[in-house]
Amino acid sequence: MTRTIEGPDGRQRCRWCGAAPEFLAYHDTEWGFPVSDDRRLFEKLCLEGFQSGLSWRTILAKREGIRKAFLGFDFDRVALFGESDVERLLKDEGIVRHRGKIEAVINNAKRAQELVKREGSLAAYFWRYEPDEDARGEPQTASTSPTSVALSKDLKKLGWKFVGPTTVYAFMQAMGLINDHVEDCVVRTDVAQARRGFIRPGR
Repeated sequence: MTRTIEGPDGRQRCRWCGAAPEFLAYHDTEWGFPVSDDRRLFEKLCLEGFQSGLSWRTILAKREGIRKAFLGFDFDRVALFGESDVERLLKDEGIVRHRGKIEAVINNAKRAQELVKREGSLAAYFWRYEPDEDARGEPQTASTSPTSVALSKDLKKLGWKFVGPTTVYAFMQAMGLINDHVEDCVVRTDVAQARRGFIRPGR
């Protein structure tokens, strides 16, 4: 099976973006482009945690509702949430109503504060885990990597929840720590160019 599909403009793209109509814009404008904004990094890691056991289509459909529920993923504000907020969110039909995942976001907001205090920013921490391109295999051939395993292990040690190696690898793909667009995908070149011009945080 080919790893690409033809987009509406006749150009080739990663096959997965043809699975649902809303995937195309996400694939073309977000997935794989490097991110250094702490709030966006925190949001994506939380959304990947919400996706655990579900489809990305479900999360993408609820993304705006989840953003609203968690105050735009302002982790300084989310860290102040208590049990009454958990109970309130469990009744919110605009999000994934899973107690463990909701509590994980609140917990991870507190861990994010600790990490920022220690590292200066989430971006400085996460981008230290950018793997050497030469050490990577072909794009989209795995759901984890040695780097995602290492990052997952460290996050868990620091008290983060719902950050298994597969979740972390998906986060790394989406936030541009790796360029996992397949070789023939038209967006791969755009991402490669964005990565070349990207100033790595903390370096």
